[in-house]
Amino acid sequence: MASTFHRASGIGLTALLALGLTACGGAEEDTGGSGGESGGTAGGAFPVSIESALGTAEIPEQPERVVTLGQGSAETAIALGVVPVGVESYEWGSDDTGYLPWIHEAVTESGEELPEQFAGADDIDFEAIIELAPDVILAPWSGVTQEQYDILSDIAPTVAYPELPWSTDWDQQIEIIGEALGQPEEAQGLIGDIETQFEEAAAANEQFADLTFSYVYTDGPGTLGVFLPDEQRVAMVRGLGLTVDPVVETFPETEGTDSAIIGLENADQLADSDLLFTFYTDDETRAEIEAQDLYAAIPAVESGAVVAAEDTSFVTASSIINPLTVPWVIERYVPMIEEAAANADS
Repeated sequence: MASTFHRASGIGLTALLALGLTACGGAEEDTGGSGGESGGTAGGAFPVSIESALGTAEIPEQPERVVTLGQGSAETAIALGVVPVGVESYEWGSDDTGYLPWIHEAVTESGEELPEQFAGADDIDFEAIIELAPDVILAPWSGVTQEQYDILSDIAPTVAYPELPWSTDWDQQIEIIGEALGQPEEAQGLIGDIETQFEEAAAANEQFADLTFSYVYTDGPGTLGVFLPDEQRVAMVRGLGLTVDPVVETFPETEGTDSAIIGLENADQLADSDLLFTFYTDDETRAEIEAQDLYAAIPAVESGAVVAAEDTSFVTASSIINPLTVPWVIERYVPMIEEAAANADS
């Protein structure tokens, strides 16, 4: 099974890793930008200096033309009323519109113009970004390298990650973007709204409270990794009221990944997980992985108590916590979890 792990946690695995309320209702009501210009109320003072692991972004005045790299920044900007003029493209996860569906829905319903899309990851299209004439480039949850950052900073003030690539906490990312756009109070409001959505979802699904889970990934036969509790896709599931299997806390982190690579030979350590969360790229890959004796012997796999999506849009959305993905994911996740939990009970 390949994964979106490259963008979400910083491990290069395969070429596929170039990824990496009512649905979108609450967040979309906040969108009010105009052609990439800020539609929010500026609560921050400029100039603003934002330090990152790669350098300091000096933002002289409130940005109007915003470009985003990595994941989650575009969604947060949109929720703050700032529709980016350009965003990194994600073919793996986009729907037939060519955009990530929650972004397409939010921008379209706001009546604004959809952002231009450009290549990112290892092959950033710098020329396309130059043509967009950004006032700021937001990349706090990305894999931007020092070399790329230096080039981007020559184009516009660039906000990178605080410490390690693909390791910024979801609420920290929102805070950083709020500061960069002069809307720190509004950003705190978005964080509170997400927390409220999780609380309401957990309260509405009390049957999840007694369920433990592990969220695993593989990079082909013979491999097995486990995402750690604060990794965003795990935090998404925790937000719905489930509990991470305590054994996960005992696994040492593989540096800079928010995960532990434990190896398939240690699959039996997940024996007490009521549910197993994972994802597959297609039925053939799923069959290949589940045909492995050690994997198939995991009790949750054996009983069919597995929550797994093959829809790339859902896999992407459920891997990132931001104002647009959370409502989009919650309504889709709950029935999937209920079905897996019924198999666990049986």
